[in-house]
Amino acid sequence: MTIAISLLRRTPRYLILTFLAFVLAACDVALPIGGAGPQLRSGTPVSVAMLLPYGSANAGDELVARSLENAARLAASELNGVEVELTVYNTAGNAAQAASVARQAVQDGAQVIIGPLRSDAAAAVGVAVASSNIAVLSFSNNTEIAGGNVFVLGNTYENTAERLAGYAVSQGRNRVMILHAQNLAGEVARDAVQSAVSRAGGTVAGVTSYEFSQTGVINAIPDVMGQIRSADANALVITSDASAALPLFAQLLPENGLDTEAVRVMGLTRWDVPSQTLELSGLQGGWFALPDPNAAAAFNARYTAAYGDAPHVLAGIGYDAMRAVGETAATTGALGVTNLAGATGFNGAGGAFRLRSTGTVQRALAIAEIQDQQVAIIDPAPGRLGGPGF
Repeated sequence: MTIAISLLRRTPRYLILTFLAFVLAACDVALPIGGAGPQLRSGTPVSVAMLLPYGSANAGDELVARSLENAARLAASELNGVEVELTVYNTAGNAAQAASVARQAVQDGAQVIIGPLRSDAAAAVGVAVASSNIAVLSFSNNTEIAGGNVFVLGNTYENTAERLAGYAVSQGRNRVMILHAQNLAGEVARDAVQSAVSRAGGTVAGVTSYEFSQTGVINAIPDVMGQIRSADANALVITSDASAALPLFAQLLPENGLDTEAVRVMGLTRWDVPSQTLELSGLQGGWFALPDPNAAAAFNARYTAAYGDAPHVLAGIGYDAMRAVGETAATTGALGVTNLAGATGFNGAGGAFRLRSTGTVQRALAIAEIQDQQVAIIDPAPGRLGGPGF
């Protein structure tokens, strides 16, 4: 999740909204709320366009693109009852080029689009093909662009917070303190946790933010501890990841009196990535959410067997997009938004998932606890998610 979120945060929220407003005004196109979409002819392959950042100036994009493509092709090879014709279009990591090749893909006969990678490009693509009623299964995790004809399949704070809060409240950890950075990522994470705790029937006992710096973390410690004591919180959600403030908080909070037995520490990010995070003393006994480890291990093994190396951390999203397309096509004979969101769920690289009519994704996650510097699954991921995504 860490990498997926960092990709999202390169595009500030206000730039996305400004960009969308400009494009909509220029094109005078209204985003549809969904429909049956292109009808598929029996016995003919499903035409899938995949938009990837080949040719990007960003050094790592080529690797991500290759892994996403490989994973999608692996999924296509495993489908039953449907044949897929996959055509890859290069976006160069550019929103304008992504919109251009998306229009070209529709002209070429594409019945659905998977990709592109980032939110600005996905928003542009959604607008570019809106009048064609073509669904876009993007790899972004920015829920602000979800809806209309655009799905976001990336791992989201909302999904993780929902799972974590539901489990925490069920275990009596129902007075939750939130600790977040004073930046866009921190604010989005805060909002996700607040909503999730409320829906789960818990109480947000307090919210503390910190300046996104080492000094900011150190200065925030007295306020965090003071609020935990005054609010009688029994859980603390730290929204930061291991590449930012998490290790410092994991050290300083216990040193300043945090009883991690009385106050369960929880995280919105993967604490097993990198594995050294598991060694942090302040996170022992802490909880976080992750995809079904068995499903993820099986996907990694099949990918490695097929391509000779391990998949990129984002590769599973490409696999999932193709699974959703193929299984929906096989069962409904159409690939519109309502068809994709109407399915009861799919078997993805990290376990069960389903698409919602809001354009977001719900993923089945497991709850893990760090025990003796190891990951222990204390509540397995459900094998399926109930009902369609409506």
